Amino acid sequence: MALHPPKVETFAVDEGTNTDPKGFVRSVDLYREEPFGLYLSRPMPDHPSLDHMRSWLLPDLGIRVTDFRFLPGHERKQDYYVDIADVERDGPVWTTTDHYLDLVVYTGERTELLDVDEYVEAIAAGLLAPDAAERALTTASTVHAGVAEHGHDLDAWLATRGVVLDWPFE
Repeated sequence: MALHPPKVETFAVDEGTNTDPKGFVRSVDLYREEPFGLYLSRPMPDHPSLDHMRSWLLPDLGIRVTDFRFLPGHERKQDYYVDIADVERDGPVWTTTDHYLDLVVYTGERTELLDVDEYVEAIAAGLLAPDAAERALTTASTVHAGVAEHGHDLDAWLATRGVVLDWPFE
């Protein structure tokens, strides 16, 4: 993957839109705010392998948890994709700044840490500030260890943090 600055994404609840890191504005089918975060569900038009995305932005934990629905023939056995990211809110607009590190949870089996190479390259190139890099590594380590300690069950670990996720489409 080509070296790039941290990906920034916005979620405009009042407008019902999600602006992806490339600036494409997507319509969101459902937004729902909870005390611990923001839920969204939206289709993934024109994506080569994904049909739908459902995500929770969890600012206090520094993560975005996503459950993808894959197109036929592109299915993966993963249960959750976890982006390590700063999550901020300004009124009805939420913003995530991705810090390169990701986790993939295979419930009951394993949790994989991804994109360490990208993270290291971004630090070396000065694209990720030292405080953000430290926060990302600490968050990734905390989440990875917590999920592993709970039998690679993200929901079980989140429950210990007072977070219970559900995944409606609409």
